[in-house]
Amino acid sequence: MDKPFRRRDLLGIRDLSAAEIIGILDTAENFREISTREVKKVPALRGKTVINLFFESSTRTRTSFELAAKRLSADAVNISVSSSSLSKGETLLDTALNLDAMAPDCIVVRHSSAGVPHQLAKVSKAAIINAGDGANEHPTQALLDAMTIREHKGKIDGLEVAIIGDILHSRVARSNIHLLTKMGATVRVAGPGTLVPRDFSHLVENGLDVCSHVEDAIEGADVVMILRIQRERQDSAYFPTLREYAIHYGLTNDRLDLAKKDAIVLHPGPMNRGIEIASDVADSSRSLILDQVKYGVAVRMAVLYLATGGSMSGK
Repeated sequence: MDKPFRRRDLLGIRDLSAAEIIGILDTAENFREISTREVKKVPALRGKTVINLFFESSTRTRTSFELAAKRLSADAVNISVSSSSLSKGETLLDTALNLDAMAPDCIVVRHSSAGVPHQLAKVSKAAIINAGDGANEHPTQALLDAMTIREHKGKIDGLEVAIIGDILHSRVARSNIHLLTKMGATVRVAGPGTLVPRDFSHLVENGLDVCSHVEDAIEGADVVMILRIQRERQDSAYFPTLREYAIHYGLTNDRLDLAKKDAIVLHPGPMNRGIEIASDVADSSRSLILDQVKYGVAVRMAVLYLATGGSMSGK
């Protein structure tokens, strides 16, 4: 049965209920087969306009949102910040107000500072979708990760998920911790001590363990999620060398063997092969990294559809 989506914006996973998360994933599941058609387009958002406003470089997320909009028959507009009026000194608020005056239906925004999508949502009449804000959240990445897990494991509730790497700077980790614990999974995080905050009480009440060793987090896991080293957000040396990081924290087959035999491997990309993940692991049958990209289009189709007035589809 279809249910209304009562939110105009998608700013983070923190504020979503488990029922809303399931509704988004079910809607994405119904959109998934569109990408397998010869003509990959439906008229669901015909006449709507989606603006992609990315202040940080992106390949997967920006392209995925553009494809999602076009497959729903919306008009997609990509704004290059380097050649926009922002480079001439215009404030972010004035840029947002000027874009809003053009009456877009949805603005997808990525920014290096946490909270920017929330500020735009206060002044814009358009729906605001957070495509990543600083080290805060990346809600659609967590949703596509959840869709990948659900498609291959049949559920999320009761699973054990290890998240390994640069937790401190990772918006992907934060959104996934919110989502997975809301959905009944147990999450274990590990990485260099300098990159794993010890106090996660402000994120979740239960279902999260901080491990001192990578091996402890991976042992018995159903899902192993590897994070990219966020070097662009690191203002000091958090570990001696990349070689030492690979030796002590990289996902190798030996470490993966500690997980369950049917464990799956996820990575939000882009990968630093041979550092956070070995190539033979990334290219193995247990790796679902390309599946994540595939499901990302369906998830973003669902998010754009719901944010512009569509109803959540039930299975």
